Amino acid sequence: MEPFIEASELPLNNDGSIYHLHLHPGQLAPNVILVGDPGRVPVVSRLFDRIDCKVQNRELLTHTGTFNGQPVTVLSTGMGTDNIDIVLNELDALVNVDLQKRTRKEDFTSLNLIRIGTSGSFQADLKVNTFCAAQYGLGLDGLLNYYDLPENLFEKDMMEAFDAHMALPDCFARPYIVAGSQALIDKVAFDMTKGITATAPGFFGPQGRQVRLPLRFPRQNELLESFSCHGHRVCNMEMETSALYGLGRGLGHNCLTVCVLIANRCTKDFSQDYKPHVEELVRTVLDRITR
Repeated sequence: MEPFIEASELPLNNDGSIYHLHLHPGQLAPNVILVGDPGRVPVVSRLFDRIDCKVQNRELLTHTGTFNGQPVTVLSTGMGTDNIDIVLNELDALVNVDLQKRTRKEDFTSLNLIRIGTSGSFQADLKVNTFCAAQYGLGLDGLLNYYDLPENLFEKDMMEAFDAHMALPDCFARPYIVAGSQALIDKVAFDMTKGITATAPGFFGPQGRQVRLPLRFPRQNELLESFSCHGHRVCNMEMETSALYGLGRGLGHNCLTVCVLIANRCTKDFSQDYKPHVEELVRTVLDRITR
């Protein structure tokens, strides 16, 4: 018999919905578009054939409907890997836990989880407004260190090469590298720039930005730019992908991040108007995931 999951470990609301997302299982589609900004949810859902439900709690806004006649959900996660930890665990529970009995379901359901975002490039040749897909998620955030995950989930040779290349201070979280879903890359991002997407636990110091506080490891970005392993280089940096890839792969879901590169940290360029490019990326992902 599957172990009983206590209310303290997986809280629900009084109406039986999952605690943070406020969703019931029937309100989630198997194809889920993840965006950081709740304001981007209607940008995605206005392209749907129809919207069947809208649910919001704090920054977590969900619209579920159809595109090309196929069910699709768009959900805002907010910023950061801590939010991804909440969202991924609750999305998995919606499809793989019987919320009334509080036990795991016998039949496993795998979701397609595609994050559409914006990020900054670490390579001078990657111009702003380029579409970039994360072949690998490189975690500088430390989130996965709290989970007892199998070693084969990680790209150990790349991790060892990265450790040797960076020589990060001992006080930093141990980095990790996890591959994205090759099936989703082949289906959605086959013609996009691909590489390693680094994930930082913040926007300023963790991404090498110095405003008033000094940086403990000012060479970080220079070393990220020069890292390469098996022909893969660090293309960009943002704040969610490593947790999405690690938790998603550990839980058995297909995960992919595709971003519009709106800044180039090497050339100091910034997109003058990236919103049309984000909308083009959204249309491309929706069309390809529902074919």
